[in-house]
Amino acid sequence: MTTGYEVEFPSVPIKPIGAKEVRELEIALILGTILRPDVFKEITEPKEFTTWVDSLAVAAGALAREKAGYPISKIAEELGRTETTIRNHLQGKTKAGQLVRETYEMLKTGKLKIMLPIAGEEVESLRKRVEELENENKALKEKLDYARKTLEELLAKLSQ
Repeated sequence: MTTGYEVEFPSVPIKPIGAKEVRELEIALILGTILRPDVFKEITEPKEFTTWVDSLAVAAGALAREKAGYPISKIAEELGRTETTIRNHLQGKTKAGQLVRETYEMLKTGKLKIMLPIAGEEVESLRKRVEELENENKALKEKLDYARKTLEELLAKLSQ
């Protein structure tokens, strides 16, 4: 049985202002695209992985910078690619460019949600461990409270 955790991107800037927001959008586009089930399945071929990840990263970086109003020449310079490559990604002439644009639209409309797969057994094991630690924490707090109370009583007796 496989379950997962849904991850949303609620506060990613759609129209970034400044380098920090460009980077936030870029990262959201990279992760959001790579972790989409349809894309993840495609890029897991060992011989294709590096090429896919590189193309998706460039396309995401280009789109984030375009949304911030950067000219093509500056985008190409920052990403170390030719202007033609950047234009191809931005115009959706590449598969990576198309996928990143789809991810951007999903992000923009609040529909970008990613399921991070986690095996059911692993989740159950983690739940049990958390419960054990919570019980242990509760027991330690009770012992600490008892020790504190005993100490206060002893100090009260000594001060008399």
